[in-house]
Amino acid sequence: MSKITIRNVKAILTAPAGINLIVVKVETSEPGLYGLGCATFAYREKLVASMVEDYLDPLLKGRDVSNIEDLWHLMNNNSYWRNGPVTNNAISGVDMALWDIKGKLANMPLYDLLGGKSREGVAVYRHADGKDLDTITENVQKFMDQNIRHIRIQWGGYGGDAKALNKPAGAPDGIYYCPDQYIRNTIKLFEHVRGKLGDQVELLHDVHERIPPIDAIRLAKALEPYRLFFLEDVLSPEQGDWLKILRQQSCTPIAIGELYNNPKEWDYLIYNRLIDFIRVHISQIGGITPARKLAIFCEQFGIRTAWHGPGDVSPVGHAANVHLDLVSHNFGIQEWAGISETLHEVFPGSPILKDGYVYANDKPGLGIDINEELAAKYPCQTRVTQWTQTRLPDGTLYTP
Repeated sequence: MSKITIRNVKAILTAPAGINLIVVKVETSEPGLYGLGCATFAYREKLVASMVEDYLDPLLKGRDVSNIEDLWHLMNNNSYWRNGPVTNNAISGVDMALWDIKGKLANMPLYDLLGGKSREGVAVYRHADGKDLDTITENVQKFMDQNIRHIRIQWGGYGGDAKALNKPAGAPDGIYYCPDQYIRNTIKLFEHVRGKLGDQVELLHDVHERIPPIDAIRLAKALEPYRLFFLEDVLSPEQGDWLKILRQQSCTPIAIGELYNNPKEWDYLIYNRLIDFIRVHISQIGGITPARKLAIFCEQFGIRTAWHGPGDVSPVGHAANVHLDLVSHNFGIQEWAGISETLHEVFPGSPILKDGYVYANDKPGLGIDINEELAAKYPCQTRVTQWTQTRLPDGTLYTP
């Protein structure tokens, strides 16, 4: 067979569920052969699209599609400065698409190409929220009735539902919350849900970096009686050194990573066994190539995977998560925001949820396609992002 080369690289922007998604399509010199990859950075979608089409497309044209490892390093090094979210997401889109193409050429699903299944289905966790304790408990029970056994619970969203905040005169607009209220309410939340539903459900919680490090330790210790499956993003990447102190103080399992871009943010946490689950956003670190290496690295230290899987991951990205989950011996759990009927129409072949497990199909590559004509009917909207403008009661900006 003659060498197959990259003919064109383009970004497809679409928002079928109201969230900006970026999918990269790599077209080849072989008629009809192309691959898809997720490059979703929902809040800077135009920058990623420009990176793909203005920089990666001319860099990659005419190059051999089979040399994924070499092309990944070429893309990573070509801009000189590296490990940023725009660059990494653009690289991810191409990287996933190249793996998709390789699977199609081999006539094998990606999970077979990477060594075969370690399990038939992928256990997921869903999100249960609410304005009061009884509503949250009811929402957890609804998921349990669907055979979901891992459920993340939040009371009023990230940072809680703050009441009666005393703001200073002239305080700027923003998403205000009170760390102390949030901590106290979270402890009440777990006491209530465990008391009502018992131990037949695995409970998780996402701090979303909303509290100071010493309070994160206090919360992790206070939640020990409720046996969390894990406590998520209890600290920001900038506060990673505090995890050593937290580990000495609490046995609550810790999951961290969705904001990570650079391997130096996670390598010392892994080899010092300061976390229990790695939950990076796969496109944020550059795609399947680095994520597969990261999963194997974690396996050596007894750390499990829990890839980031919210609504701002495209179905192509969810498919990549699931294929990696199927092959990784140290798989832990998969976050699952759900794929709507509309998303299934735009992305035929998307993974399917059934009785608490997500399943990939057995088609070659990632097994997923995109209806570009339908995708174009759901254009992205570029707006000022509001939910990341989080503030303490005195108006100080804090990590979102």
